[in-house]
Amino acid sequence: MRKGISAVTLWAVMTAGAQAQDAAAGEKTFAVCKACHQIGETAKIGVGPVLNGVIGRRAGTYPGYSYSEANKNSGLTWDDATFREYIRDPKAKVPGTKMIYAGLKDEQKATDLLAYLKQFDSDGKKK
Repeated sequence: MRKGISAVTLWAVMTAGAQAQDAAAGEKTFAVCKACHQIGETAKIGVGPVLNGVIGRRAGTYPGYSYSEANKNSGLTWDDATFREYIRDPKAKVPGTKMIYAGLKDEQKATDLLAYLKQFDSDGKKK
């Protein structure tokens, strides 16, 4: 019985920090991003670069967008952890970035936003 309780307790502790991703909620969070960014099959460059396939892409490389030197030379590749740090405080993660955004401090919203962004491949098609 003790081993059964210990296994359940261990599982509960290990999964307590895990956050469920909700792409629909992430789409709502993305509404703020739409002021500068587009995503999807008809996305075009705006104030900011297109975000199709952004997770897994090297920073400062979307074709045709005029990135800051800071972003182009950051050496970053957008993965979950890097994106979370950046979206929390863009100017702290990449000093000199052109991105004017105070930051997304809510971890669940960041998780949901990541789920939404990850749906789109580099052509803007949902996976």
